Amino acid sequence: MKELRLRHKGIYHTVCLLISITAALIVWTAVSAIPDIGSVFVSPVKVWNALVENISSGYLWIQVRDSLIRVIGGFLLGFICSIPVAFLLGWYEGFRVIVEPWIQFLRTIPPIALIPIVIATFGIGTSAKVAIIFFAVFLTMVVTIYQGVKNVDVTLIKAARVFDANDAQIFINVVVPASIPYILTGVRLGLASALTTLVAAELTGAATGLGTMIQQAGMYFKMDVVLMGIVVIGIIGFIFDKIVLFMEKKLTSWQEVK
Repeated sequence: MKELRLRHKGIYHTVCLLISITAALIVWTAVSAIPDIGSVFVSPVKVWNALVENISSGYLWIQVRDSLIRVIGGFLLGFICSIPVAFLLGWYEGFRVIVEPWIQFLRTIPPIALIPIVIATFGIGTSAKVAIIFFAVFLTMVVTIYQGVKNVDVTLIKAARVFDANDAQIFINVVVPASIPYILTGVRLGLASALTTLVAAELTGAATGLGTMIQQAGMYFKMDVVLMGIVVIGIIGFIFDKIVLFMEKKLTSWQEVK
């Protein structure tokens, strides 16, 4: 019975998604038919034709590959660095008092403002793009995970102390498992930050990449290619998000995940 309900729920969500996409395409087509708007917000048919053409020529695959290398590289570096910092912020008050103000200060700085410093430090190679994406991902994830560690149920910690658990045992067996949902939320937000920072990262002199493709197409008023690039980034982000949601269901099966 449970499997049947889940199957029906999956079918329902799929149908709703298809209806949503169809409605969006209808609205998009209608808006693009307006003379003053259609030259900029071109029709889905033109975007589809640009997509087919760029896939057939292999040009789009090169842009996607190079952008994914930068996004995944910056994300993984941000993820690896944010985990220990977030746990230290949530677990040790002395560390939090010293470091948290700097985290909050850096959060107010847009990644694009760092481009001159990054270029002067790393040049215009892949490392410069990864550095900018890392900056955005790290700050997003460290704050999210820190809130998870900070909000661990005090009752669980007190119960562990009743059984004579030391700090290390409480941290490993109570704090870390309770923080997993926040870590996965941080992963989702971190991936979104990586993709939204991609265009800014590729302002550091990239010759390839989705952000570069969008910028170059915009200069020559190829709005079909611009919109194609935006849609492709959105699709990649959607796929990433679904992968993380799948992981969340597997890793937090003890919770009710909708």
